[in-house]
Amino acid sequence: MPLNRRSFLGKTAATGAGAALAGAVAVPAAQARPGRPPKKRKRYAFTVMGTTDLHGHVFNWDYYKDAAYTDSAGNAQGLSRISTLVQRIRAEKGRHNTLLIDAGDTIQGTPLTYYFARVDPITAANGPVHPMAQAMNAIGYDAAALGNHEFNYGIDTLRKFESQLRFPLLGANAVDAKTEKPAFKPYVIKKMRTPHGKDVKVAILGLTNPGIAIWDKAYVQGVLKFPGLEEQAAKWVPKLRSMGADVVIISAHSGASGTSSWGDQLPYVENAAASVAAKVPGIDAILVGHAHVEIAQQLVTNEKTGKTVVLAEPLCYAERLAQFDFELVWEKGRWSVESVSSKLLNSNTVADDPKITKLLKADHDLVVKYVNQVVGQATTTLTTEDARYKDAPIIDLINKVQADVVTDALKSTSYASLPVLSQASPFSRTSQIPAGNVTIRDLSSLYVYDNTLVAKLMTGAQVRAYLEYSAEYFVQTAAGAVVDVEKLTNAGNRPDYNYDYVSGVSYDIDIAQAAGSRIKNLKFDGADLDDAAQFVFAVNNYRANGGGAFPGVATAQELWSESIEIRTRIAEWVTAKGVLDPADFASVDWKLTRDGTPVFS
Repeated sequence: MPLNRRSFLGKTAATGAGAALAGAVAVPAAQARPGRPPKKRKRYAFTVMGTTDLHGHVFNWDYYKDAAYTDSAGNAQGLSRISTLVQRIRAEKGRHNTLLIDAGDTIQGTPLTYYFARVDPITAANGPVHPMAQAMNAIGYDAAALGNHEFNYGIDTLRKFESQLRFPLLGANAVDAKTEKPAFKPYVIKKMRTPHGKDVKVAILGLTNPGIAIWDKAYVQGVLKFPGLEEQAAKWVPKLRSMGADVVIISAHSGASGTSSWGDQLPYVENAAASVAAKVPGIDAILVGHAHVEIAQQLVTNEKTGKTVVLAEPLCYAERLAQFDFELVWEKGRWSVESVSSKLLNSNTVADDPKITKLLKADHDLVVKYVNQVVGQATTTLTTEDARYKDAPIIDLINKVQADVVTDALKSTSYASLPVLSQASPFSRTSQIPAGNVTIRDLSSLYVYDNTLVAKLMTGAQVRAYLEYSAEYFVQTAAGAVVDVEKLTNAGNRPDYNYDYVSGVSYDIDIAQAAGSRIKNLKFDGADLDDAAQFVFAVNNYRANGGGAFPGVATAQELWSESIEIRTRIAEWVTAKGVLDPADFASVDWKLTRDGTPVFS
């Protein structure tokens, strides 16, 4: 599950260590000796372009709306647009003076990527070439880092995707669980031909997110380990310098904020890019990923050398292209970096590259046909528009499906007599299932992540603590104060996907109270919840493995799990019913109150 969709930070950003400044980082040229003409030094300039968090966006197309993508900011998406920008820069700079890299999260995120992982999988005998591999190969990437979402479909799918690439997939801190040796290529060194007969060696080190150990535990536990970024950068950067690297660039699937979403479950920082720049000497620039934010240029001073490291993050979904410009000078028998600057280019300024359009139109058309299949009929329109602050039937649908699947899975076990509770989050604020025909794309827009289902054993006390933690999502609002729904949620910048409904119990959330004291009238089957009672808790794998740092659930006993996506289970449920009627799934489980009075009528 990705982090926040985006956070526009302008042309500079000062998150993490170091200060944000504008302009290039420059070292003054040496002064000529008096009485002698200045000696002309050899110079060379090259450009590194970067993308990140592509999440399967090839074209500027919204598969959930079956229309061209649009938003209020006028953004455009897709590798086809990025390709046009890349070709323009190569024409300006010279192809041999440019590199193109990516910072991960490539093969998950749209119905396109789901289709080629599950419907027509690339792992099948004589299976297709992944459209993201086709596009990136055609554009001519030089390297890409592993993202955490690369592991969502299992290691076999990832390895098949890796085999289809014509460039290395890098992950220095993705190591074999037994030998602790790199399981993926840690780095690549590219030689840049200069006019002076002296090549520039550019090392690209790939680092990924340690949270993979939590988020995709089912696939990687006992197979791979993911040490911290700072630790592994400190190991590899000196090696790269000793191998003759003149320039060291890190492609890091890790944000720059210094924060983590997993509490104290791991000894590493999730968004560690700025810390790596500050703590590890010898790095010239970092392409930042994972956080889905826009950082045109962030300058971080290395604590040991005093040198400045340039960071940039090009948002996500191929909406931006990062451009790092390097100026080098030949001195003392080697190339030295004299200055580095970065900026972002907007893909909404260019048209699609017809080469990419032609290459992938057939794959795109297949997916459009797939998501527009009708699987049922809705008796009324369902929407997530106000689902984050009102108990919405559309979220009850998720909980109903999950509870039904888990109940059926446990019916022949010793846990069959326990009541089943379920959690679900209001992932989207714009999802809608219109009255009439219900398609796969309607249901996919409701559940946009490829999460799977897990059953945990929880006590009443743990459920109470879970709900209190979830209720921290709301901004404390005094009784009688004006309620602005746009400012009511996301307290502490908590994303919508880390707020949960829980079905099977009823409760009030008193937002006039301080966080930690908000859950009131918590009842099961009409009676006050017994803290000692046992429940089966149906949760998605992200939450079950500790995503969002909800208390109790990650350490609770696991009773059952499966690899089928929750999205697929919803489609199966609707298909079997034929009719999507709120009478079959809607329930009023919770409401917001202030000092006992409902916030909404």
